[in-house]
Amino acid sequence: MRIPSRVIGGALIATLLTQLTACGTLFYPDRRGQIDGKVDPVIVALDAIGILFYVIPGLIAFGVDFATGAIYFPGGTTAQVAPAKLQQAVTPDGKVDNLKLQAILESELGQRLPLDDPRLIQHRGSVEQLAALGLVPAA
Repeated sequence: MRIPSRVIGGALIATLLTQLTACGTLFYPDRRGQIDGKVDPVIVALDAIGILFYVIPGLIAFGVDFATGAIYFPGGTTAQVAPAKLQQAVTPDGKVDNLKLQAILESELGQRLPLDDPRLIQHRGSVEQLAALGLVPAA
């Protein structure tokens, strides 16, 4: 039985496309340049599929992802807001007004944080922290 050349060509194109998309460098170009971190299991699985079907291209995909750092999750980012600006969200009795705090954070950081989310865990500060901000703790 003879296989038509279009089927063979389609299978060849599909295999080449799977190898191109199995590389984390193509999926996440913003992750390049990382040295270490937690490994992204999705990228590892895609590279492993490449090893299963085509050993050499799969190994190359792993090598490229580790060499560029694209296989790692991105590092955590931090942001800081001056305490003087945050003091506007604290009421005179020492309680935090979530709406004012949310507005301050949105204007300073450029991101909307859901402070009204029921899953939000709030930590209470110490008396020393309140005194550093010039606030009197409520009894």
